[in-house]
Amino acid sequence: MGSASKPSPTAGAPSRRKVALCLTLLTLQYGAQPLISKRCVGQGVIVTSLVLAIELLKVICAVILLVAEGSLKAQFSNWSLVGSLTASGLPAAIYALQNSLLQISYKNLDSLTFSILNQTKLLFTAFFTYLILGQKQSPKQILALALLITAAVLLSIGESSRKGASGGSSDYVLLYGVIPVTVASVLSGLASSLCQWASQVKKHTSYMMTIEMSFIGSMCLLASTFQSPDGEALRIYGFFHEWTLWTVIPVLMNAVGGILVGLVTSYAGGIKKASA
Repeated sequence: MGSASKPSPTAGAPSRRKVALCLTLLTLQYGAQPLISKRCVGQGVIVTSLVLAIELLKVICAVILLVAEGSLKAQFSNWSLVGSLTASGLPAAIYALQNSLLQISYKNLDSLTFSILNQTKLLFTAFFTYLILGQKQSPKQILALALLITAAVLLSIGESSRKGASGGSSDYVLLYGVIPVTVASVLSGLASSLCQWASQVKKHTSYMMTIEMSFIGSMCLLASTFQSPDGEALRIYGFFHEWTLWTVIPVLMNAVGGILVGLVTSYAGGIKKASA
């Protein structure tokens, strides 16, 4: 009886090709995002408007994908408020803050520095995955993480010094470039581990988590606009202040990246997501 009821280890698991495709697309999206954002998003664009637009597009993409696979009705019929808040509430609030910090850093760091500093999220993902899920890293992985954080520290020091030597303010680069992306990396590690827990332990699907997290995160962001400088700017200048047609490109890319992040976290875990 015991052997008859044992599930196949690969039952319901995605194919290696599908996982590899998602990892590859996420790698390409994340590598190109800083370059495209720096060229397509003006300094005067309000960060909150960018993040809200990204979250809306994530919901639209997730709903389209659910319709395409024919599971939209089933997913919403099994939906509950308590389950949604348990699985998606805290990660949604964390990702909303992380997105705002990343948009600030995009504007104040060169693409290479931003990408290297942003990879410190691999270290924090490993740390939080161990705390939340008990997953340990091998000695080689720990050494690689130590080398990564060393490179990030040296690069951030070099970036601040270079800006200062060229007449720019090194304090400005530190406060509005290095620190935001570093804090965003910590938040990314925490949120990724929580999402992996919800996906693999609570069996929450990645598309539904994307919809829930985008909605909850947007609500948190909208609530913050009552007191934030961005909220004041939105009331004075409007939502699409200094947007151009080019601004839509990084917004769409970021939304697709959000979908890919959910899929990769669900399929392969937070460590491989951060590695990609």
